[in-house]
Parts: sequence; structure tokens; C-alpha cells
Amino acid sequence: MAIEPLTVETEEKKKDGEKKTVLTIPRHNVPPVWAADKQFNLVGKPQPRVEGVEKVTGQAQYTTDVRRTGQLYGAVLRSPHPHAKVISIDTSKAEALNGVHAIISRNDAFDIKWYQEKLPLFDEKVRFVGDEVAAVAAESEEIAEDALRLIAVEYEVLPFVTDMTEALAEDAPAIHADGNTVEEESNERGDFAAGWNSADHQLTRTYTTQAAIHNPLEPHATTAHWQGDELLIYESTQGIFTVRSEIAEAVGLPQNQVHVIKQHMGGGFGAKQIAWKQTVFAALLSKKTGRPVQVALDREGETLAGGNRNPTRQTVRLGINQDGTLTAIGVEVLVTAGAYSTAGEASNISGLFEHLYKCENVKTTTMRVYTNAGPAVAFRAPGYAEACFALECAMDELAHELGIDPLELREINYTKRDQKQDKPWSAPDGLRHCYERIDEAFGWRSRKKPAVHGSKRRGFGLAAHEWQAGSGQPPAYAWVKINTDGSVDVVTGTQDIGTGSRTILAQLAAETLGIGMNNVRVQLGDTAMGPHAPTSSGSYTTPTMAPAVRAAAIDARDQLLEAAAMLIETEPENLVIKDGKIYEAGDEASGVKLSEVTGRLAPHMIQGHGAYHALPSDTSIRTFSAQSAEVEVDTLTGEVTVLRVVSAPDCGRILNPLAAESQVIGGVTQGLGFALTEARILDHRIGIVLNADLEEYKVPTVADMPTITHAEVNVPDLNANTTGTKGLGELPLIPTAPAIANAIYDAIGVRLTDLPITRQRIVEALEEKNG
Repeated sequence: MAIEPLTVETEEKKKDGEKKTVLTIPRHNVPPVWAADKQFNLVGKPQPRVEGVEKVTGQAQYTTDVRRTGQLYGAVLRSPHPHAKVISIDTSKAEALNGVHAIISRNDAFDIKWYQEKLPLFDEKVRFVGDEVAAVAAESEEIAEDALRLIAVEYEVLPFVTDMTEALAEDAPAIHADGNTVEEESNERGDFAAGWNSADHQLTRTYTTQAAIHNPLEPHATTAHWQGDELLIYESTQGIFTVRSEIAEAVGLPQNQVHVIKQHMGGGFGAKQIAWKQTVFAALLSKKTGRPVQVALDREGETLAGGNRNPTRQTVRLGINQDGTLTAIGVEVLVTAGAYSTAGEASNISGLFEHLYKCENVKTTTMRVYTNAGPAVAFRAPGYAEACFALECAMDELAHELGIDPLELREINYTKRDQKQDKPWSAPDGLRHCYERIDEAFGWRSRKKPAVHGSKRRGFGLAAHEWQAGSGQPPAYAWVKINTDGSVDVVTGTQDIGTGSRTILAQLAAETLGIGMNNVRVQLGDTAMGPHAPTSSGSYTTPTMAPAVRAAAIDARDQLLEAAAMLIETEPENLVIKDGKIYEAGDEASGVKLSEVTGRLAPHMIQGHGAYHALPSDTSIRTFSAQSAEVEVDTLTGEVTVLRVVSAPDCGRILNPLAAESQVIGGVTQGLGFALTEARILDHRIGIVLNADLEEYKVPTVADMPTITHAEVNVPDLNANTTGTKGLGELPLIPTAPAIANAIYDAIGVRLTDLPITRQRIVEALEEKNG
């Protein structure tokens, strides 16, 4: 294994420009890359979840399952107005209610800033229906809710704007002191105008996507308990270290006095990457009462203030020659952040236009504006799911206009390079493999429509994309401890957000150490137990943690073999481990058990250390995917039945096919909702969300599910990291909406450019078409 120093460049903004500081720190051993044709005992095999029994028997503890002695329960008072100034808050009646222990509001002079705007935790203004006004801690949830109704708040109601187009008007109500524009960004490669003017065909089309709600089964929830000068937090989060740092800063503690635990989580989908206000509310109420306090959002609070996918309006302009070669790609995007800015929301909306297709002339412009609506936050492939709908529907329209098969048009414009960074893809043929698998598994080139019967029409659709998930998000660290009885602990500060990280990391350690998975326990989700790991977002967890755990396991294995070599009287390089036994290569009958070696070492133990420090600088690591759908549309009722979806994601080496298939099914399911049924309905006249529940917000159910096929690509990316794996979680969701939309067009001959594609929209479009 090579040992290299790690060079880190930091940038500091100075008045005269940016100053770069170069730091060099020691680097852990970097093991060799697994060969593409390497044979495994455990890796690459379908393994059930190691925590599966805990979950199906109800033993797995989620944040809202936490019960600590003397625990109180919190509730949050929310603004009924989309925009108002808080004149006064009278909590006296609520405080007098039996069972109420504490109330916090702007009457308390907390020096805590929130959101990226760094506004007071309880600001003098509320900026959306659902904005937090006060929080109560009481003996029960019911008492806390009763107390909220006794709090008297005097508001000065202000003008509001909830439509992002109207927010741009000069006379629009100002949501923040410096206006309604969050930021505007424009990028150009080549000469867009020249490419546009030289094109044989030009297409300009505007697409809109809706605000969608994450709706995890487990809402945002926190249980906080001050123990002396230390703060213990049980949190439903995708990033335990992120919560630790943000809450430590908020309450004025060093990070080593904030302890965050998250063992199991009922979904997050991007909404739980950061600490939200309920986290700091629980901490402040616990401090004030001296007792543990649990604050969990109800379904209305989750919808109003727990984050959402940004609504967008995208005007796409594509220039193309008769032979199918793109000459210009352009997009103008309008997107709203809601009332406040958070990390990750719609952060990559222009990226797909800049990366996916070979084109010398690309121009993207994105404007983000404030509106009096709940804050947006990252939602599984933020920006890319929205962008893919627009770009891939436009590409499909061009394919039909030119008489070129949609798959062939994409192949004509294939690129092997990251044109933005001017680097080769780490897997130059990654997307091509996806196209091949779609053709094989779906039968794209041999597709045929059945005979027409009655009012129902069949159609086929295709979409593709790339995504950042291949890169990982270093740094990350891991330890592998071999106990004196031969059992193994993998210790890391990552979190399993329901995707199977525990299982995959156990597979990697067991494979490397030559033992069974039943001998490995993965310890994660606890900032006091494991070393730093990044937030689980962007499908980064596996490509970040897998190399770190493998390196730690190799370090532990090498130490073990050195000890065993002295017992067997040979050299360490002559030894192999298989099924928990250490022996000389070719002499499996002899040797010693692993537990015998560790027993002889007792009370000393073996500790392996590993890390994943940095990304390669000479290649661009991306993931890719192609997806096809078959639908049936009833032209009388507008009902869309998605019959089958085939997803072919390139995520490098598949470490666990069972977990991968689960991710594909989940991603396609969310994509189906995004395409057809899900939308936050906001009445712009009064600024109120009309469907802040799961009765009127339509998520897909079992009855809506098509046949979903995971067409595995499973080609290791040897340039990505030492395991050849990349992230998968977001890939199946991104192309689902455009694949379905394109299939609907193929069925009925009408383009639907607004999501979700509801029955009403289909019927109205057909009426317009038919006069």
C-alpha cells in the first residue's frame, strides 16, 4: 500500500482577492484498487440487512421511540399568516396550564442566528404560513398542544407574494430587507448565440416543475437532554456531525460537549441533512427545564416547515442540425428558495445542461428568488430531477421532429468528457453501458405498440442523465477492531439512513478479513463513538465510506497476519485468511484459527485505521443512468397507468445487489409521484398550503406501482476509488418523470410540459388538440 502526504488547499477571502493556504497532513495507507474481474465471497452478493430482524420485530429504536426519565414533549406554535410582524406575544395563560414546564419565543433574548440569512431564531417577522413563533415543553403532547392555543400573539399583517414570477415585479412585497432576489448565476461555454443561429432546427420550450414534499414516514424529530454542561441529542438526521457542529455553534458549546446519536431513521430524502429549528428548540427547552425534551413535527409541520423540492420554471433552447448533432444548449431557470435559504436546495439545476450531451455552445442562467412559502431544501437529486424533466422532454421532441429514434439521438450526442471541467469521465463508457442495458432489458429498439382498443393508448418513453454521486465526499475515517475472541467491530461516524450502509460496510470488512458477516458488527450513528464521516447526501455514503472501511480492514488484516506468521513460522505475505482460518497459500489443511491468534494476543487487540482523503484530480467522477417506461393512457378520463419501468443506472461495482434493487424500486416510486400525482398546493390568493397532510397530498401507493426492473450495469469504475463503486440512491429517481412524460406523448401525441401530469391536464390538452 502506498503512503502519500495529503495536500489541502484552503481559500480565504481577502479584500484584494483570494489567498490560498496550502496545508500538508499525514495520509493513511491507500490500498490498491480491486481489479475489475476480481472474484469475491461476500462483496457483490445479495445480503439481507444486518439490522433486518431489529426492524421487523419492532426493536429498532427511532428518535421518537426514545424515552428518558422525566422526558417532556414539545410543540411548536406556527404563524397563520404568510407575512406579518410580531407585535407582542403573551404566554401567561399557557404558562399557567397544569403540566406546562417551559415556553420559548422572541420574548427570550436568544443570540442564535438561523438559516443562511443569519436571522434571529425567533425573528420579528414571520415570512410564511408555518413559520415558528414559539415552542412549548409539557408533560404530554396533548398538554403542549393545548398550551399553544392559549398563547396570544398580536400580528401586523403585511403584504405577501407566493408566486415566484410575481416576486420579481418591482412592486412586489419585499420579503427581506435587500429584496426578493437570492442570487443570479450565468455560465457560458463557447458561443451560444452562434451555435443557436447556425442550427438547422431550433426548439424553445418552457417547462414547470412543482414544489414536492419529502414526506418521510418518520418526521423531523429530536430528543435533547442536558447532562451537566454536556448536551445529548437523539436526532433523526442524515448527518450526525453536521447536527453536532450546527447545534454546538447555536448554544455556544465546544463540539466535544455535544453528543449526537442516530441509530435508525425512517427516511429523509435530503430534508434531514441539516439541523432544523426543532433541534435547537428541544435543546433550549431542555436547558430551561433541566429535563429531556422531545420535539417531533406533526404531518402539517413537516409539510409547512420541514423543507420541500423547489418549484421551477425552465425555458429550454436547443439548436440541432438535421443529422442530430446539437449545436447549442441553453436554459433560463427561475426557482424559488421559499422564505429562507438552506443548504443544498436546487443546487445543481444547470449542471445537467452543462454535462450530459456533447455540445460546444452552452449557456445557463439561474435566478433564485424569495417567496412567502416554506423554505426549500435538498430533495433526492436536488435540481437534477427538475432539470432532467426539461432537457429530456426537449430532446425527445427534437427526436420526433427529426425522425430519429430517441435512443439514437442520445448516442449521436454522446460525450466521454466532462466538458465543464475539461477532464475525461472516470468511466467514459458509463452512459453507453446504460443505453445498452436499456435496449436489452426493455427491448427498446424492438418495441411495438399493441392494437388500439377503445379509449386506451400505449406509449414508450426514454430519458437519461448523469449525476455527481460517483465522487464521494471525503474526508472520511474508519476503524476496524479485532477483538480477542476474533469478533470484529467496524467503527465509523457515518449514519445508515435506511439504505443499507451497515450491511455494505459489514460485507467489505468481512470480505477483506476472510470471515463471515455474522462475526462483524458495524458501530455507527454516534458522534462520541466513531471518527468523522460526512453527511449522507448526494448518494455519497457508499463511495466515501467503502474505501475508508476497506483501508481500515486491510490495516487490521496486515497486523493480524504479522502475528500469525510468528505462530506458523512463515512470512506474512505467504498467508491467506479464509472462513476465519489463517494458513499458508496452498496448504489449507494446516494453519490456525483467527480467534486463536487474537486469543494469544490478549489482552492486546488489533486496531486498523483507514481513511478516504481526497478525490483524484485528473478525472471527473460521475454516475449515469438511462430509464425507459411503458404507459397506458385512457383518452376519455386522462388516467395514466404506468405498466413497466426499466432502470439502468451505472453506479460502478455493485456491492450488494439486493440493496441496489431496493434503491431502484424506491427511486422509481418517488419519481412516479413526481411525474403524476405529487404537488404542494398553495393558494396564492391567501398564501396557505391546502394539502398539508397525507390525505390530500397524493404519494403513490402499492396500487400505483408498475413492474420495476433493475437492469444492472455493474461495471467497476477503477478510477473512482479503490473499491470501484459509486453512489446509487438518486439515480433511479432523476429520469423517471421525463421517461413517463415522453411515453405519454408517444401514446396520445400531446406534449405535457408541466408537472405533475394530472388527469385534468391530459384531458384539457386532448380537448385543445382535438378542437
